[in-house]
Amino acid sequence: MMFWSDHDMSGWGGWGYAGMVIGMVLFWALVIVGIVALIRSSTGSGSTRSVPQFPPYSESPEQLLAARFARGEIDEAEYRQRLAVLRGATSG
Repeated sequence: MMFWSDHDMSGWGGWGYAGMVIGMVLFWALVIVGIVALIRSSTGSGSTRSVPQFPPYSESPEQLLAARFARGEIDEAEYRQRLAVLRGATSG
């Protein structure tokens, strides 16, 4: 008895070959996606991005205000007014 007559895959015809091609493409697509996922997880560059943490200011607000006054960004009247606000005194 011959089970494979004319090599037509028992009535599947060309669908058997198309199924193998589609299966092979899906297999390689999964392999590539898996490799990319491993690389992304090992380098830490995923889709979740963290906000960079900045170090706290090393200068006090009064020192920052004095630096602005020294650079000429604010005049003496504004410096004294803001310094009074920082120290809690109200001018009035």
